[in-house]
Amino acid sequence: MTAARCIVARLMRAMGLQGVVRGKTVRTTIPDPAAACSLGRVNRQFKAVHPNRLWVADFTYVETWSGFV
Repeated sequence: MTAARCIVARLMRAMGLQGVVRGKTVRTTIPDPAAACSLGRVNRQFKAVHPNRLWVADFTYVETWSGFV
């Protein structure tokens, strides 16, 4: 019998099961609950009227052989 991966994931989640994860977990960000949230300056409107008028950025951590970048 075969089962879809999403069904297996849902059933495992419902039973509180999770697969084995090898290696140690790395916490890359530790939020400060006392810090004020930054302002959303573009109000979720990511379309610029003219070129070079709106710049947005996001960053993520990527694990490499020499550590996180």
